[in-house]
Amino acid sequence: MNSLIFTSSARILFGLMLAASIFILWRGHDEPGGGFVGGLVAAMALAVIALAEGVPKARALLRIHPMSLAGLGVFLGFISGLPGLWVDGSYLAHQWVFFPNGFKLGTTMVFDIGVYLVVLGGMLALVFRLYEDAP
Repeated sequence: MNSLIFTSSARILFGLMLAASIFILWRGHDEPGGGFVGGLVAAMALAVIALAEGVPKARALLRIHPMSLAGLGVFLGFISGLPGLWVDGSYLAHQWVFFPNGFKLGTTMVFDIGVYLVVLGGMLALVFRLYEDAP
């Protein structure tokens, strides 16, 4: 049985950590960070919920099996290389779209989201399994 303080603070930490993971994912476009670190932070956000309220509550928040997330991430990583193959003849040669306001979006973001989902799914599969097996 966990304390009320831990359970209440876990919900606050979950939101903050999830927001930080999205920021890290987005920032990874041009600076260090990105999908791997963002995925780790997101996985730990759900791990805090699993520790505080149990694995079933964390699984309910996730709404999709962790290995399905990992598979989707591998698929996105694969798909992100195809535009480069069609445009430059080189797989994973990333392509960019520039907007008039200075905003840019590229296939690197699709790749980073894929890495994010692979790390999130893999880590949660491990964490959920460990927490379920714990006495």
